[in-house]
Amino acid sequence: MCGIAGLFHTGTIKPVDPSRVERMCDVLAHRGPDGSGVWTAPGVGLGHRRLSIIDLEGSPQPMHSADERAVIAFNGEIYNFRELRRELEEQGAKFKTDGDTEVILAAWQRWGEDCVQHLHGMFAFALYDRSERTLFLARDRFGVKPLFFAELADGSLAFASELKGLLAHPLLRRDADPLAIEDYMTWGYVPDHRSILRGVRKLPAGHTMLLKHDTPLPQPRQFWDVSFEKRHKAKARDLEAELLHHLQQAVESRMVSDVPLGAFLSGGVDSSAVVAFMAGAGQGKVRTCSIGFDVASADETSYADQVAQLFNTDHASRIVSADQFDAIDTIAGMFDEPFADASALPTWRVCQLARESVTVALSGDGADEAFAGYRRQVFHAHEERARGMIPGAVRSKVLGPLGNVFPKMDWAPRPLRAKATLQSLAGSGAEGYARALSVVPPEIRQSMYGEGLRKQIGGYRGEAPLEALMANAPARTGLDAAQYADLKFWLPGDILTKVDRTSMAVGLEAREPLLDHRLVEFAAALPDGLRVKRSQGKWLLKKSMERYLPEDILYRPKQGFVTPIAHWFRGPLAGKARGIAKSAMLARTGWFDNARIAELAEAHIAGRSDHSRLLWQLLMLDRSLARLGIT
Repeated sequence: MCGIAGLFHTGTIKPVDPSRVERMCDVLAHRGPDGSGVWTAPGVGLGHRRLSIIDLEGSPQPMHSADERAVIAFNGEIYNFRELRRELEEQGAKFKTDGDTEVILAAWQRWGEDCVQHLHGMFAFALYDRSERTLFLARDRFGVKPLFFAELADGSLAFASELKGLLAHPLLRRDADPLAIEDYMTWGYVPDHRSILRGVRKLPAGHTMLLKHDTPLPQPRQFWDVSFEKRHKAKARDLEAELLHHLQQAVESRMVSDVPLGAFLSGGVDSSAVVAFMAGAGQGKVRTCSIGFDVASADETSYADQVAQLFNTDHASRIVSADQFDAIDTIAGMFDEPFADASALPTWRVCQLARESVTVALSGDGADEAFAGYRRQVFHAHEERARGMIPGAVRSKVLGPLGNVFPKMDWAPRPLRAKATLQSLAGSGAEGYARALSVVPPEIRQSMYGEGLRKQIGGYRGEAPLEALMANAPARTGLDAAQYADLKFWLPGDILTKVDRTSMAVGLEAREPLLDHRLVEFAAALPDGLRVKRSQGKWLLKKSMERYLPEDILYRPKQGFVTPIAHWFRGPLAGKARGIAKSAMLARTGWFDNARIAELAEAHIAGRSDHSRLLWQLLMLDRSLARLGIT
């Protein structure tokens, strides 16, 4: 696991200053504290920061192929590199190292751009072919590893693992994109189709780019997608056995490491399943760690303790409390772009805890997206059935207006929040799901924006890209389309961004076995009824794990890794909530109506509404803008 950065001239070829690439890499030192390297040639420069995981001494980067034709800077892990190495050796390839980086170089020489089809793992890399004079950029199927890029005024393309790598270049402009503000206020993060800065882009998950010195910047090319259009025909019992095989294969392939390895353990189904298969792999006692909260309703450490005892793991846990709020500036610095998933705080803390004893940690991320484990997906499946029974005219002309006047009950369980349900049913399935997934509904966003920002945004809505994604999804049902959107939009933009930045901030490699693409492809072909059965999501996954995990772990209500910010903003952090409306940084932008923000903060503190996520969003936006130097 590492950090990469570099420069490439797409017009006039000019010398690349190695010190400039070095500075871009230096700000990524947290991603690779074990080593660094820079390579330059006319019109190109590659930089690398290394976190040593495999072949600890023998794979320095940037690395040259055996024949010196190609050079690579690589961030990630290729889990099938040994199998690929044997295949390539049979075809005449020679290797000087024992790691996975050299295997990518050999795969490029054998298959060219299609080399990525053969790579199983998480990766973002830049590979320069000296004979073809091309730069090949690639990002893994799900976007586990990030890659930012931007065209600069001198005709060069800059790229880096994090935005801060680009910010280290003096020619990068720091103008905020107003559409990114709308996106951020909708989702709580800036999705992969946009960046907080104009002109900065993110290579989409499952895409590559082939750049040439004498041609304009090409559009990214998709090399992988997940389809929900097929359906397994086998019986549930046979599918259960196949699922267990995929799970075992996915976990064990990610246990290859030359450094200490462990796992995050929340006590939920997914992380517990990962630990179960790690314990069964017979590689000694599993090291696990978990984080709890000082608010009992949000604390799950007792379940993590139960699973740790069941598998006799070497377990450690800690508690996160409101007095750790001062870490918010550190968190803002990790993400560069505003990022308001409040679980970033405990995720960072559990990464810190893990790093005390291991260098690699396996997580349970990805199963909810792949197997329909989120409550919103279960509700969506039920709502889609209701949409099929109620005529569209009735839904739009009756349920919509009724939902608009129905009182908002944030305190009530989701099934009893009639306002949200009525508003969701009034529109299409995509519109309803976008509303369920978004953080701040459009009517509240519009009430907060200043006139200037409203004009800049125009008719754009943050929900539109997700709705389009669902409308064009390779899917049979509304549940399929919702899961597709989660895998393509929510997962890379929120979940994987959170885990990458918080783990890399402490020099920890996080691996996601439940995002093995073969496992996800298997899950996508399951009939709806084997994913959601009555009110139970992840049905087949839970059923298959009954032989390993107790019922109270498998079938208790899903809680998620939720920071109790609603409670904190009404108690120890109420002053912070009130202070958001007085932020000098937000006031300077002119983007918001501060009086309206104050009104929303008071409504939350008084318990009339739950605006905790909105308040956290604004707070994180304030801190991020200050760090980025945007005014």
